[in-house]
Amino acid sequence: MPSRDALRMAQQQGVDLVEISPNAQPPVCRLVDFSKFIYQQKKRQKELKAKQVKVEVKEIRFGPQTDDHDYNFKLKHAKGFLSEGDKVKAYVFFRGRSILFKEQGEVLLLRFANDLEEYGKVESMPVLEGKRMTMYLAPKKAPVRKEDVEAKETHDTPAETQDEVKATPAKKTPQVKERREYTGPKVEGEDF
Repeated sequence: MPSRDALRMAQQQGVDLVEISPNAQPPVCRLVDFSKFIYQQKKRQKELKAKQVKVEVKEIRFGPQTDDHDYNFKLKHAKGFLSEGDKVKAYVFFRGRSILFKEQGEVLLLRFANDLEEYGKVESMPVLEGKRMTMYLAPKKAPVRKEDVEAKETHDTPAETQDEVKATPAKKTPQVKERREYTGPKVEGEDF
């Protein structure tokens, strides 16, 4: 349709002629209220932005001679970070003459990557940059965040939620332990 005819139709209906996709052959236009069109576009962009997963990089710092307990503690935190969908930057910081233990730092990071093999994959192998040996780990699968689950539950229709309530078994009440009589030595002035 010629552009003059389209403009005439838009004026007759009291709306605007908006070019939807200018790169198409022929260009695609629509007869809509321009302010409403802009509002809907912004709303769509806002929804897309809200659905995006924001990946954070969590840092875990080691020393070249990190003990087993500290290592396991940091390993537990890294597992949590990766299961939540965050990337992990593990690094060994060498201070002073501890730079002599580069091999120990590399072994430590490789052991760390090996222990986290089921939670994430290595993005970059250990690299020495100045006084730091750094390695990046990325999560293996996309996480299911708590906010997403809660948002999905609120958008269900009432009929669906009633069916789900019937399908899910009732929660068990917590068991209360019986109180036992104190059988230890009696202390003067104390009542048990």
